[in-house]
Amino acid sequence: MGNLERNGQQSSACQQYQTLLAVSEAIVSHRDLVTLFHDLAGRLHLVVRFDYLACTLHDATSNTMRPHVLDTTELISVQAVRPSSVDEDPAGIVLQTQRPLIVSNMAEESRWPQLPERARPYGVNSACYLPLTTARRRLGVLIFACKQAGAYDTADVDFLGQVAKQVAVAVENALAFDEIEALKDKLHHEKVYLEEEVRTAHNFGEIVGESATLRHVLSQVEAVAPTDATVLILGETGTGKELIARALHDLSPRRERTFVELNCAAIPTGLLESELFGHEKGAFTGAITQKVGRFELAHRGTLFLDEVGDIPPELQPKLLRALQEQEFERLGSTRTIRVDVRLVAATNRDLAQMVADRRFRNDLYYRLNVFPVVVPPLRERREDIPMLARHFIQRFARRMGRRIETIPAAVMDALVAYPWPGNVREMQNIIERAVILSPGPSLRVPLADLQPAATPAQAPVGAPVTLADAEREHILGVLRETGWVVGGPKGAGARLGMKRSTLQKKMIKLGITRPD
Repeated sequence: MGNLERNGQQSSACQQYQTLLAVSEAIVSHRDLVTLFHDLAGRLHLVVRFDYLACTLHDATSNTMRPHVLDTTELISVQAVRPSSVDEDPAGIVLQTQRPLIVSNMAEESRWPQLPERARPYGVNSACYLPLTTARRRLGVLIFACKQAGAYDTADVDFLGQVAKQVAVAVENALAFDEIEALKDKLHHEKVYLEEEVRTAHNFGEIVGESATLRHVLSQVEAVAPTDATVLILGETGTGKELIARALHDLSPRRERTFVELNCAAIPTGLLESELFGHEKGAFTGAITQKVGRFELAHRGTLFLDEVGDIPPELQPKLLRALQEQEFERLGSTRTIRVDVRLVAATNRDLAQMVADRRFRNDLYYRLNVFPVVVPPLRERREDIPMLARHFIQRFARRMGRRIETIPAAVMDALVAYPWPGNVREMQNIIERAVILSPGPSLRVPLADLQPAATPAQAPVGAPVTLADAEREHILGVLRETGWVVGGPKGAGARLGMKRSTLQKKMIKLGITRPD
């Protein structure tokens, strides 16, 4: 009998040694954890009894044990197994103590009251927990689980511990590979995004102007830029809200990181969530690859959400959570992604009224409206119009190989008098068209382009408003505001961007006289 027992022990030790070699071979052969565990399960079944082989990793962010890989002959998804608190699960105790643990009878287990209830749906009655630890970090726990009670004893621990040490190295390598791939993917998306940004011209070149209203806006930008406060930029379409957002980023400590923008009105409602938060492959019809969202792209940088008032109500809670908690999940994923993003939002809508009308969440509005910046329309900073006009002329003339040296006084007067409903963007377009139409060194602007659009209140049927009428009314309005003072730094001429003599000639031409 003694010889038979020794022969049996030697045979078992030899089989375990061969299995360890097979485990090493499997680890070298597979980089994907799911494939690796499937291969390991097939090899280990020869020497270890188990119905489930599981890898549970520690999530430091939530301090929970999250099932990562599960190999079983039954149709059970690893996503179906809920994560558990470190203190409420034997896997958490093994992680903390770094000592193996055997649970021989789940039904009689009293140390973790929730364990029997969690094990019952899978029919598990015994389990062996082993720490997955490398020289660099504690990763999680390797679990052998069996439907039969008392399937494991202390004699199994040494061999299974050796298996766990090899698996730990494989898990660490796989996680490192995943992290590298994720970084490569993120860098690729950032590269594509930045290349697209370079190819795409901005709405208008740079912030140009010296008016008091513009200087006030820029002083606000300088004050808030060094902070991480959320900024809400308000203003009409075409006033340059994107340029203000870029200035905020360029003046902030995040200037070396990515500036990511998204026009919420330009994305179909059904795709906006994917654009913001990304999606996993197969998350919905047409999701043939994984997509990184704008929040991830803007990690440690600035995210600019233009037309934020167009975000649909059903998406507003998720945006609010991402802003408050700096975390979210991609579509089709349960993995929480944490980011460090500074948000700048912009809108031409009245968000306060939308809140009153229950079309915009009040808590999201308050979260966005931390530091509002109001960009004035061009008609409220007319003294900047001559400078802007010259700026755009130089830009387009250089691009087209033209030489525009002068702007006729009548053209400049018309530019200053025009109300610019489309603001700076409209002015940019008109100047570009004028440069194209100017054959010589003098700028030609078709006066029809500067004809204010008629509205029922301004131009009833039968009484069209001409450019001269609009110019006359505008000059009259400025003269009334200045008390009919024509010259001087606070006179109408200065406000209109004209010399005193030019304004006086204009008044005579338009039949404007001071009332008695």
